[in-house]
This record gives sequence, C-alpha cells and structure tokens, in this order.
Amino acid sequence: MRIGIDARIAYYTRAGIGQYTWRLIQALAALDRADEFHIFRHRKDRTQFTRQGNFQHHAVWTPSHNRFEIYLLGLELIWSGLELDILHSTDFIPPQWQPRGCKSVITIHDLAFMHYPHFLTKASARYYGQIEDAVKRADHIIAVSNSTRRDIVNLLGVEEQKITVIYEAPNPIYRPMDRAHALAQVQARYPVPDDFILFVSTIEPRKNVQGLLKAFRRLLDDYKLDVTLVLAGARGWLSQEAYDLVHELKLDKRCLFLGAVDDEDLVFLFNAARCLAYPSFYEGFGLPPLEAMTCGTPTVVANVSSLPEVVGDAALLVAPNDTEELTVALWRLLTDDQLWLELQQKGFKRAERFSWARAARETRAVYQCVSAAVPVSLPSPRTEP
Repeated sequence: MRIGIDARIAYYTRAGIGQYTWRLIQALAALDRADEFHIFRHRKDRTQFTRQGNFQHHAVWTPSHNRFEIYLLGLELIWSGLELDILHSTDFIPPQWQPRGCKSVITIHDLAFMHYPHFLTKASARYYGQIEDAVKRADHIIAVSNSTRRDIVNLLGVEEQKITVIYEAPNPIYRPMDRAHALAQVQARYPVPDDFILFVSTIEPRKNVQGLLKAFRRLLDDYKLDVTLVLAGARGWLSQEAYDLVHELKLDKRCLFLGAVDDEDLVFLFNAARCLAYPSFYEGFGLPPLEAMTCGTPTVVANVSSLPEVVGDAALLVAPNDTEELTVALWRLLTDDQLWLELQQKGFKRAERFSWARAARETRAVYQCVSAAVPVSLPSPRTEP
C-alpha cells in the first residue's frame, strides 16, 4: 500500500492532535517496513518523524486549518503523482480533492466544537464547520474513544460500521520515578513548592480551569492545607477569564502558571505532584490522566465524556460543575495515604492496557481493510482498552 498521512498539525503543537500524529507515525514506522508511507508536513517543519526508508517526507505550503487548505492540499497530492491508496487525515478534515482511487481515512478526536460552540473562535468555527461534509466523504473514521464514537453517530448521523475505536496511549517517556528526585529536577527549573496539585492542559474554557480554581480556593479556606496549584499548559482561546479569576479569588500566591511544558519536564512534574486534577467538561480521550497514571500519580477527573472510559476505577470521578465534590476529592488525595497508594497501584495496571504499538497495529488493519474495500473487522464499540 501507498499511505499518506497529513502531519501538518504537529508543526503547531506537540500536544493533543499533534501528539497523536507524532506518536502514531513513530509506532507505524516500528511496525511496518513493507508499505510505502508519505508524510505531509508543514513547509517550515524540519522534523524527521522517522528516518526509516519506507517513510518519505513532503513539504506542504498550505498551513493546517487554513481556509484554502482543503482544496490546495488535494491539488498538491495530485501534482505529486504519488498514486496513494490511502490518505489519513489525523486532524478531522480531509482535502476536498483527492487523487482518483485514493481512499480517505480520518481521525475524529472529539466533537467539543459541537457541544460547546460558544468556546470557539470564528476561525475555528469556520474550519470545524466542515465536519458534516468530512464524515460523508471519508471512507472510514477512526474515533479515539467510545464516547467520541457515540457522538459521531448521534450528532452527525454516521453509520456505526463506518467507525472504528482505536485508543491513544501515553508517550513512552512517561514512567514512575523516585519522587524526591523528580521534585529536585522540577525545582531546578521552576519555582514549585514541595506539595502541589497539578493541572496539565491548554488553558481554555472547556478544560474547566475556573471550576478548579473555585474548588482550590475552597480547599484552602475549609481545610487549611498548605498546598499550591500548578498549571502546566499554553494559553488557549478565551483564557483571560481564568487568569482574572485567580486575582478575584486572591490566589496569586497559591497558583503557578508554567505555560507550555515539554514532555521531558512533564514527566518530572507528574512524578513530583501529589495528584493531578482534570475536571474538564468534555474530552474525546484525555491523555493527561493516562500519563499521570503511568507515572503513578493519583488523579481526579470529571465523570463525563471519555474520561471514565480512560481511567476506569483507577481515579476519583467528580461532577465537573460540583465545586464541593471536587474540593473533597482533592482533600482526600492530599490527606489519605491509603487511598493514594490504592489509586496509584490501580493506575499502573490501568495504564498498561494502552500502547502506541497496539494503536499502530489496529490503524494499519483499518488501512488494509479500507484499501481492499472490505468491512473493518476490529470490534467497535470497545468493551475494554
């Protein structure tokens, strides 16, 4: 097979969809030495996703999420004369024009933009507004969770047999380590205290940072704990309200915003933190809780969308709108050592079920079935990771 993968999004971010694209390509390279892969990357991206001989890299001039990209990427593929069998669009939207005979596979990570359209910028709304046309034109859809699969069926009316669930996995760099060592590494880079709650994600409304800040304020007031909230993540759209709330709640000396943090530092942060708080309103998958569990860090997550599917019984689940429930869950993880150890061990076992090697095998199976025009045989929905 000749397989194309649109990897332009990885130039803009190594989190979220960028992380998915990066890890999937590396895992496919480790698995598949027979098929011919063509990686379409942003023209300014000098990253070699892999140096394996059957993977070729091509510079694409149109940037990701550009309003003309769905047309121009298709033209570039035609001009290149690659005679692709499959084009995998990892960022939702395939090009309008594709070479004759080239089948389309798309990955849908979430439909947050349909659940929460008021959280979108105009440019994002314009781009993601193409989703209904995209699912019609795609030959097959990969969803990263059963939750996302249900959304695709219920919100977009897609036939169930057209969707296969393939779980994401943590970066292999994430691993447990001695907490004192991890804390020393963190404190050499950032002004972080010994005891802290960690939040990892882009600062944007969907992540419920404001709800977390309110619960943290209550934790300090009601339980008198000497703890800091550390937030690692870039500023996203409509993020200013969260920063304003820090001042309003007088949390300036108790909250530390680190901005975007790379994986090499995050592995130390996860290991040094007392717990991870992830009360997001909606997630198509939610990698940070899985990464935390891989490191042995107990986690509090929202009991909505894909998050219960990812953590199973290895985390505390709370309603994202219930400030008191989130406050109590954080207090329990900060004070109950037996519960902390129990969730740590459960988290290790849960995290072992997810791997990029498995994701690559299942993705390649989708390519093979779609190329051969036969039904995809992988079970969906998934009953277990």
